[in-house]
Amino acid sequence: MAPMKKLARSLKERIDNIVTYCTHGITNAVADGINSKIMSIKRRAGGYRNIENFKTAVLFYCGGLDLDPR
Repeated sequence: MAPMKKLARSLKERIDNIVTYCTHGITNAVADGINSKIMSIKRRAGGYRNIENFKTAVLFYCGGLDLDPR
């Protein structure tokens, strides 16, 4: 009986998130993935001399940098 009570308590605490997912069908997994990739870039670099170089690396690795100059 204790495991069922624990499950019921967990569902009650998270009911808003469950309803939101069922309504919209989206999660924050994509944002977490991008954040993880940015943190990986930061760790690999060991520090950038300025913020512009860091922004360029993030845009390059996350796909937001246009490599076709016109």
